[in-house]
Amino acid sequence: MEKTLAFIKPEAVCNNNSGKIIDSIENAGFQVAALKMVRLSVEQAQKFYEIHKEKAFFDDLVNNISCGSIIAMVLAKENAVDDFRKLMGAANPAAAEEGTLRKLYGESIEKNGIHGADSLENANTEIGFFFNKLEIIE
Repeated sequence: MEKTLAFIKPEAVCNNNSGKIIDSIENAGFQVAALKMVRLSVEQAQKFYEIHKEKAFFDDLVNNISCGSIIAMVLAKENAVDDFRKLMGAANPAAAEEGTLRKLYGESIEKNGIHGADSLENANTEIGFFFNKLEIIE
């Protein structure tokens, strides 16, 4: 089974959408192999989003992800990365397909409710950022 990293962003946590999002994820056939609620410091958020540090939206990413608690998850499923990207929908909720997580729970392109790794390589890196091997159910 392939694994990917996802997290529910602060705006979705604050709006009490976490349970609905997790329910949608499980109903889509994903197994939650690890889960924890964390609050990242600005420095931790900068390290997490380091691959975007030269992009204009870097500060917005960092500020958004460090403004409140997030729920980080390791999700397992065949084709987990691609299937989760489809379940999330487009980064801009206004452009996302009906029924996708971002369409349902996103507020804007900056506050789109959920993050998911964009490749298997990044999924492995991101999983290692939040979890150690003993925390993940095989």
